[in-house]
Amino acid sequence: MNREIAKVGELLNRARRVLFITGAGVSAESQIPTFRGATAAFADGMTEDGMPFEEALGADTFREHPALSWKYLARLELSIRGKLPNAAHKVMAALQTPRRDIFIATQNIDELHQRAGSRTVFELHGNLRRIICTRCDYGVHVETYEALAKLPRCPQCDATLRPDVVLYGETLPVDVLDAFQQEQATGFDLVFSVGTTSLFFYVVEPVMAAARRGVPVVEINPETTPISHLADFRFAAPAGPTLQDLISSFPGAG
Repeated sequence: MNREIAKVGELLNRARRVLFITGAGVSAESQIPTFRGATAAFADGMTEDGMPFEEALGADTFREHPALSWKYLARLELSIRGKLPNAAHKVMAALQTPRRDIFIATQNIDELHQRAGSRTVFELHGNLRRIICTRCDYGVHVETYEALAKLPRCPQCDATLRPDVVLYGETLPVDVLDAFQQEQATGFDLVFSVGTTSLFFYVVEPVMAAARRGVPVVEINPETTPISHLADFRFAAPAGPTLQDLISSFPGAG
C-alpha cells in the first residue's frame, strides 16, 4: 500500500469533522464536460452566437436577452442529464458515519454529491436542477429541462424563470456562504481539495486557514494548483481511484 495513502487513512480514521472542497475534476469523472465544452464554445472561447461563453452565461446577458442565456443554460443541463455519481462521489458519501461528519463545499452544479448520498453539501455555485422565479418566491426542482419552454415563465407571476445557479458577474449565495463559514469557524480535523483548480478565494481560504492552524491538508489533482504548496499530502491522480484506495486503507472507513 502507498505509504502516503496509509498516513492519510490514519488521519481520516481519527477525524471527526472532514471538509472536502470539490471542483470540475470530480464531475469530469462522471463524463461531465467543462462549461466551455458543454456550451459548444470554440477554441477561442466564442460561442456560435459570436460572444464569449462567459458573456452568454453572464448576468447582464440574462437580464437583457434571457432567451439567449437560456439557450446555453439548456446545453449545460443536457451535459449533466443522465450522468451518475462516480467513485469519488460515492466514497465521500460512504465516509459519513455516526462519529464522522463530512462537509462538502462544491463548485459543481450537477447535484451528484447529493445523489451519491452526501448530506451536508454547500453548493457554492448553485444547482442547475433548481428553477426559481426572478420576481416571486416560486421554485421547483426538475430532473430535466425537456418540458420547459425555451424561455420559461413563472406560473405564479409570469416573470422569467432561471436556474438557481451563479451566473458570471453575480455574487455567491449569501445563505450558503454563511452556513459554510459557520462550519469553518467550528473547525475541521482534515481538509481535502479535490479536482479544483483553486483559483477562487472562497475555495483557497479554507485551505489557507487549515494550514495556518496546523490542520492537515490533502490535495487530489493531476495538475499543480495555487494551493499545492500548502498540501501536507498531494496525489497527482484522478479523484475516484485515489479515494477508493484511501477508503480501503483503514478499517471502519465506510
